[in-house]
Amino acid sequence: MGDLFINLLASVIAGTAVWLAGFLLRRRKLSRERAFFGLTAGASCLLVVSRHSSSPNESSVHRRDVAALVELATIARECGAHADRVGESQPSGEIGRLTEFCVGGPGEASPRSATHVRTILKGVRYAEFDPVERRLAFTVGGVEYVFSPETGYVLLARFWGPAGGHPVFFIGGLSAGSNLAGARYLAARHAELDRTYGADRPFALVLRIVEPAAYGTDFTELVADVTEVAFKPAVEVASGDVDLQQVAGGDAPFEEGRRH
Repeated sequence: MGDLFINLLASVIAGTAVWLAGFLLRRRKLSRERAFFGLTAGASCLLVVSRHSSSPNESSVHRRDVAALVELATIARECGAHADRVGESQPSGEIGRLTEFCVGGPGEASPRSATHVRTILKGVRYAEFDPVERRLAFTVGGVEYVFSPETGYVLLARFWGPAGGHPVFFIGGLSAGSNLAGARYLAARHAELDRTYGADRPFALVLRIVEPAAYGTDFTELVADVTEVAFKPAVEVASGDVDLQQVAGGDAPFEEGRRH
């Protein structure tokens, strides 16, 4: 009887230790996730999305941008926060007061994105859409990334305003599908990004979506870490003071002016 009691007690102690270890691990993981996104329990965050460029309705949003918002709202919910969707025609408030997820590249349908690129992402240039050639592209660090049926690109960045506060997560794709790929990459890889950049360092990454017509957003890969050039005016980058770091699977470094 005594041995049975001892065995039961040992099992209870072991089970409690395992449960406690798992609980502490989950709490630590949640704490790191909240710090990375600048979110706390019960806090609010903003989801800013561009309107559907081909729709006359000011409130219309592309279905893939809606799917991107769902991914980002899920992040907020995991952190115990709640997300408020803000259209591009609505005021978004001052930068840094709330964590902001800004979805969509700059353009007439995306004034908030255009402001971020003009004011903070000074080393990034999005080309104006050519309705004849149907050409979409952005340039950063002397490298032009061009949308094609076989390849899409999205710039994923985190930064803060001049007063600090909460971060802005910018997802500027060359298509709505690219925006969705960027949101899913952030949702799936934020722990890896946290290990690299922590909770207080800005970053800017170029992601490539391979064969989107066939794979959708399931084949998204990192092309380059452009943090060193994305936040500096292009004239400073052109002076040669900054080198573009290539991090994609052992490929040779990008050359100045190379296209993708």
